[in-house]
Amino acid sequence: MMPKVGGQYVYLSEAYNPLIGFLYGWALFLVIQTGSIAAVAVGFAKFSGVLFPWIAEENILFHLGKFNFNTTQLVGILLIIFLTWINTRGIVTGKTIQNIFTSTKSLALVGFIIVGLVATKGIDSWSINKEVFWEANQIGEGGAAVPIAGFALLVAMGTAMVGSLFASDAWYNITYISGEVINPKRNLPLSLFFGTLIVSVLYMLANYVYIKVLPLSGSPDGVTAIERGIQFATNDRVATATMSVIIGDYAAIIMAIFIMISTFGCNNGMVLSSPRVYYAMAMDGLFFKRAGKLNKNGVPGFALIIQGVWASLLCLSGTYNNLLDYVIFAVLLFFILTIGAIFVLRVKQPDAERPYKAFGYPVIPALYILVTTIICVILLIYKPNYTFPGLIIVLLGIPVYYLWRKRR
Repeated sequence: MMPKVGGQYVYLSEAYNPLIGFLYGWALFLVIQTGSIAAVAVGFAKFSGVLFPWIAEENILFHLGKFNFNTTQLVGILLIIFLTWINTRGIVTGKTIQNIFTSTKSLALVGFIIVGLVATKGIDSWSINKEVFWEANQIGEGGAAVPIAGFALLVAMGTAMVGSLFASDAWYNITYISGEVINPKRNLPLSLFFGTLIVSVLYMLANYVYIKVLPLSGSPDGVTAIERGIQFATNDRVATATMSVIIGDYAAIIMAIFIMISTFGCNNGMVLSSPRVYYAMAMDGLFFKRAGKLNKNGVPGFALIIQGVWASLLCLSGTYNNLLDYVIFAVLLFFILTIGAIFVLRVKQPDAERPYKAFGYPVIPALYILVTTIICVILLIYKPNYTFPGLIIVLLGIPVYYLWRKRR
């Protein structure tokens, strides 16, 4: 419907007004995409520490007051710098790396699933897990499970979904480069549908392997991975714990390599795509003028550089989980507006060509808005230290928008 560079920035600007589109681009640059890049870079560094023990949050290089700079942050920043440089070399270079690493990590995940399904015939935690699968418990003092229900269960589900929502984020990044896609009216919907479907199936199969091999509950004092279970997997590395049961001592190294490949490819895709949004904003006079210019290799080089600088600074802001909380709230906020745009555009542009129409309209989009709003409210109430800063950053974009318009 809108085969232009910019993705959600374009959709929100068209559906509502340029201010809403700007707020998305503003949040994308300050929190959403750069925060995701920082979080994934830190994740890459954490698993690099399995191969190179000197890469660790405890290995502090220097500190200023309460601020500590460790080797995990250093490696994360170096990854961002490297990927930024690669993508300033041209779209072909970035695309080639993306294809290689996406194919490699997909094959690795398929291999993990096959091994997990075939090589675990003598292991069956599933029969135990299915008995307690629908039980909702909170871990109290001493590791005791305390049943929860009602509103407490809703809150627990909302906060627990942060990681899974982040894992499925970036499925829409292809829309940022819509203007560079061949036959976007056909290929964009197909890419979004099949990409999301394939990833969802792989994720579900991988999680089935986890609960087939490991019990959900365990003991923090357990010696083996099975005794610790998913609940107390070492450093929350459930995939590594699963592989250790299947293949033994080399599991940590193998999974670390797999995850390093995955996070490298994931970050390259985000570094590559999002500068197109800043480029579109700059072309509308709502971002740095230089961000609207292409370098000699035909890519928005300045937009890539400032994105890399800010993402590197975010690597210093906190832990991996903190970065997830910063990112997810802002992401969900604009997803609500984006899905709402489906209803708005049906009214504002009733005669516009629609090669693809929303599945289950209006029930499924309305249900999505309702559920996502509930999650946002839960995060605001129960994780205010990280969600309120995200909300404040979005709102600070309002005066900045008018200053930019005045300057233009």
